Amino acid sequence: MKLKVQNISFSYNGKPVLKDVDFVVKKGDILAILGKNGSGKSTLIKNINNMLTPKKGVVFIDSDMIKALKTQEIARKIAYMPQKTEGVSTTVFESILLGRKPHIRWDMTENDYKVADNIIKLLEFEDFVTRDTSKLSGGEFQKMLIARALVQEPEILLLDEPINHLDIKNQLEVMGIIRDATKKLDMTTIIVMHDLNMAIRFATQFLMLKKGEIVAFGGKEVISPVNIKKVYDINAITTEVEGVPIVAPV
Repeated sequence: MKLKVQNISFSYNGKPVLKDVDFVVKKGDILAILGKNGSGKSTLIKNINNMLTPKKGVVFIDSDMIKALKTQEIARKIAYMPQKTEGVSTTVFESILLGRKPHIRWDMTENDYKVADNIIKLLEFEDFVTRDTSKLSGGEFQKMLIARALVQEPEILLLDEPINHLDIKNQLEVMGIIRDATKKLDMTTIIVMHDLNMAIRFATQFLMLKKGEIVAFGGKEVISPVNIKKVYDINAITTEVEGVPIVAPV
């Protein structure tokens, strides 16, 4: 599977937000989209998901043009988790099952329950399935939302700032879940992120945006002091501590 974003440009009320964004990611990649607030990160993944229509350019999954697919067909290929999701009081298991909606024709089947069970086991979330969603902590709620996205059995998982409001322990757990699920489920994951250290620790590919334009795209080598200066207007060093890559402002 290959996702190709080809020369995407997008404007809000005539104001350019994305300008000729062009890149390719493949199955197994975890792409971190990085940049300052207002750089077009969230707008980009909404264009990928066909929630927004680009002014110019096109998005392909293999040979399928996204804008030519029906909404339900897109939902079978792409799962999207927005920055904010309003909680509804229900059990965790019922909430996770909502992710099967793109695959349901009449009613839940044995396979739908089996897929949900497998994802719950993969995320080691068995102890939470009967709990009310309103009783979950922030980290637990994020894990539930990721489980709901994964039961769609997507080829591509889009996550908009999934760890933004979590403590450091839950950030590490959620990013570990995303990394492991990407590998075990053989999919592509694209994450909008602010934390460069979490990005460089867990992602395999990086797209750095500034004012809607690509500054750099590639592997860990693009997270360099030069590119950090271009994108964030700060001086920084990149190094390793006990084998873990880190970015430190100076």
